[in-house]
Amino acid sequence: MSPRPQRPDAEVTQAAAEWHALHRSGDLSPAQQARFMAWLLGSPEHLREYLALGRLAAELGAALRDLPLHLPANDLATPRRTDNVVALPLRHAAPRAAALPAPRRWLPRLASAAALFLALGTGVALGWPRTAHYATAHGAPRTFTLADGSVVHLNAESALTTRFSLLRRRVALERGQASFVVADERRPFSVHAAGLLVRDIGTTFDVSLLREQARIGVVEGRVQVSAEADGARLLADLSAGQGARIDYHDHEVRLASEDTEAMTGWWEGRIVFRDEPLREVADQFNRLNAVRIHADDAAGALRLTGNLAADDVDSLRAFLQQQPGLQTTLDSAGIRVVAVASAKGNRVR
Repeated sequence: MSPRPQRPDAEVTQAAAEWHALHRSGDLSPAQQARFMAWLLGSPEHLREYLALGRLAAELGAALRDLPLHLPANDLATPRRTDNVVALPLRHAAPRAAALPAPRRWLPRLASAAALFLALGTGVALGWPRTAHYATAHGAPRTFTLADGSVVHLNAESALTTRFSLLRRRVALERGQASFVVADERRPFSVHAAGLLVRDIGTTFDVSLLREQARIGVVEGRVQVSAEADGARLLADLSAGQGARIDYHDHEVRLASEDTEAMTGWWEGRIVFRDEPLREVADQFNRLNAVRIHADDAAGALRLTGNLAADDVDSLRAFLQQQPGLQTTLDSAGIRVVAVASAKGNRVR
């Protein structure tokens, strides 16, 4: 007896399903085409599995095309059972039994199509890349649940795009700020933002695109941050309670301990700042309020600590007036803040 052929490795089957789905969608870039050819020629098993998947898809299409558009009504009726019926004497002659309908030639194809659906349905459906775009307006942060069950808190004036496929979950943060509560599953979850790659390792984390740098903070779990354009060079490995500020132009990294309340306070409509420059605090308020805060360079560099309601501009102005060396005025453009004397960092709770 000849040995049974070995089943292909599950990872090879998954990769073949994803490449097949990408080709069906017709959106492979030249770089993807090169990676596909490298994968296809990397092992005979890769080629066999990809061709087998293509044959199954073709057979499924042929089976579906041969199915009748409408089934006759009598084909849908449940056949009567005769194996457990006892004949009784009748006063009248029994009518002649009706001839059984001729077998339908398309029934075997229907069974084949059902089997192929079971074989291909899950893999192709999961392998087909799914893309979604999320954006928020001024003053309107929102919370979204992604296709995999992950939750995204998207701050006002922010936008991101997700692309989920069989083997990976990819998010591109285009502007603003987002926090991610990542659903636990086998597919890797990554966030791409301003040339940085943030790899999730089972966690809740926040990514904020500031004026000159990106800020990544970890609430729980762990993330790894790499430079995309530099061979995915690792820049930071962060655990819960840690954060990193990474400059856009030279990828200089500054690590610090992070307050969980400061990272997640904006989910609840509060602006929590710990030893942060006023210009960044002003940016947080400005994306949420119609009255804007304008700080000159000297005032904007002053580092402050506080915890205020995100929509309470009056409290923010009162807070700023209490700071030594700062002066505020209100005009049609909003609240102007200027430095009138040399001021060191101040902390007010």
